[in-house]
Amino acid sequence: MKPSVTNRGRSWRTKSGCSGKVGVGRGIAFLVSAWFLLVLTGAAADQSSPLEQIVRSMDRAAANFRSTEASFVWDKYTKVVDETETDKGKMYFRRMGKGIEMAAEITEPAPEQILFREGKVQLYQPRIDQVTVYNAGNNQAAVESFLVLGFGGSGQDMLKSFEVSYVGTEKVQGVDAAKLALIPKSQKVKDTFDHILLWIDPARGISVQQQFFTPSGDYRLAKYTDIKLNERIPDAVFKLKTTPKTKLVSPQG
Repeated sequence: MKPSVTNRGRSWRTKSGCSGKVGVGRGIAFLVSAWFLLVLTGAAADQSSPLEQIVRSMDRAAANFRSTEASFVWDKYTKVVDETETDKGKMYFRRMGKGIEMAAEITEPAPEQILFREGKVQLYQPRIDQVTVYNAGNNQAAVESFLVLGFGGSGQDMLKSFEVSYVGTEKVQGVDAAKLALIPKSQKVKDTFDHILLWIDPARGISVQQQFFTPSGDYRLAKYTDIKLNERIPDAVFKLKTTPKTKLVSPQG
């Protein structure tokens, strides 16, 4: 007997005895499940917190860091007199061995040079032709921890030294920067700066703005522009432009 058209249209059997429509249904269900699994997997990959993403970006920048130079504007606010002074100039960082060297050339309101290398902070004031030397000594690690924040320091090292929280995103220097709040874990460091704000460019993992607050309510707001990464910086930048008559002073004796 020939099968009826109605029966053929209603169902057909595979060699394994399964209904074809059931097989197609299972295939569609499998594809949907696989697609849903991929969506979930992708979502899980992107579910890291904004802070974790910024930390990874800083880690990548630190791994490839050789040097940075940038123009800066420093606003220094003194609470007791309610006054703000502004310095302008250029800042340079470079990795030397396991350490970081920093040089700043202030052009306004008066020329000055600041140099950090070999555990010493040196301030040269051409107007009085004097270099003031501060030996970081046992505080060298603390000094470097401030210097490398967003300029060669890794995100993991930042987490070791500070309690870090993600504040949000702000437009800074034309960048949608991630704003981080840092509280030093070390009481010695906290006695100098009780909290810090960092604005990090998420694409490059570097600072575009920083604000350091002292326990007395003073702060220094640093804004960076024209940032150049990993370009060669002449050695002369990391030397003070003194004269044969320059006076050397060390307040620490």
